[in-house]
Amino acid sequence: QVQLVESGGGLVQAGGSLRLSCTTSGRTFDNYALSWWRQAPGKVREFVAVITNMYNTDYENSVEGRFTISRENAKNTMYLEMNSTEPEETAVYYCAASSFNDRQSVRVFTAYDYWGQGTQVTVSS
Repeated sequence: QVQLVESGGGLVQAGGSLRLSCTTSGRTFDNYALSWWRQAPGKVREFVAVITNMYNTDYENSVEGRFTISRENAKNTMYLEMNSTEPEETAVYYCAASSFNDRQSVRVFTAYDYWGQGTQVTVSS
């Protein structure tokens, strides 16, 4: 059974830091692009960051320079280091895996084959 499990969410004060983890199991994801998405109440799920199978990264403009995505294939784990957090970033954060690794596809919701259940991040003002 393929699973993606997020952890590390919680409450953080604005300007603070948080590190999310996504642990995969059930198959090898070394050749998959792994990404983070978030969904705030009443809003659509939006792309946050991606790391491809070749360790190329891409970020949504508003998080560039503050968030860092990384992966450790040996541990079947991906991370999102969130710094200088903002209240508007309160959302459920999801990790996802896609067999596509090109720059355009990895920003598209429908390109993803597997999703985690999400972890809540609340940034207080």
